[in-house]
Amino acid sequence: MTEVTFHFNAPDKVGHACRLLRKAVAAGAKVVVTGEAALLSELDVALWTFSPLDFIPHCRDSASPAAVVAASPVVLAESARTAPHQHVLVNLGAAVPEGFERFERLIEVVTLDEADRQEARRRWKHYADRGYAIERADLAPRETG
Repeated sequence: MTEVTFHFNAPDKVGHACRLLRKAVAAGAKVVVTGEAALLSELDVALWTFSPLDFIPHCRDSASPAAVVAASPVVLAESARTAPHQHVLVNLGAAVPEGFERFERLIEVVTLDEADRQEARRRWKHYADRGYAIERADLAPRETG
């Protein structure tokens, strides 16, 4: 069964996704990232520019030839249904990603935005109602005192 983790309180969805993808690729994971087209375009640009010392190999699911998509450790796709690999799925979108159950692991990234949090609650309920065990990672900085 798919392992589901919610990363709550991300100050910046794209920035958090970049750091998450850098860590996943360094660990040898193959990752599919889903979300709305505009957000995936923003992530595509950010992956080229977020760190001058790191390059995260990635492509869109529509890249040609198909061998590029199959070989890429990170694939940006509006739908996970036709993903080339099923290791890790990172969802940046508002909806439950179609085909998520084929993946070993699903990571949901949730910002501080109230609308984003409401959508995340709906997705959480969807997974919980189907019996998925859900882990929660709170990204909010801890107060020291």
